[in-house]
Amino acid sequence: MNIYLSAVIHIKENSMMDAIELLKKLVIETRKEKGCIQYDLFEDHRNKGVFFIHENWESAEDLHSHQVSDHMMKFRDGISPLLENPNIVYVGNKLF
Repeated sequence: MNIYLSAVIHIKENSMMDAIELLKKLVIETRKEKGCIQYDLFEDHRNKGVFFIHENWESAEDLHSHQVSDHMMKFRDGISPLLENPNIVYVGNKLF
């Protein structure tokens, strides 16, 4: 059963360019991972500094491997000082 995830990321206004670079690297590396079906980054046009990632994974094991990957750990370390608020992550199963 596929796992779907949406992460909402709030970036400080003066940290946007640095955050976008980190997010871009994360997306590029994650799309190479086993079990990654979708990993797309979006910017909210109505709320400056709000980004969201929509993910689709083949299995919970693939998602777990992603969450503990080297590039994810580096991303977390790099993005932490740029965050306006803690990330919000939703994980679920597709209903229809």
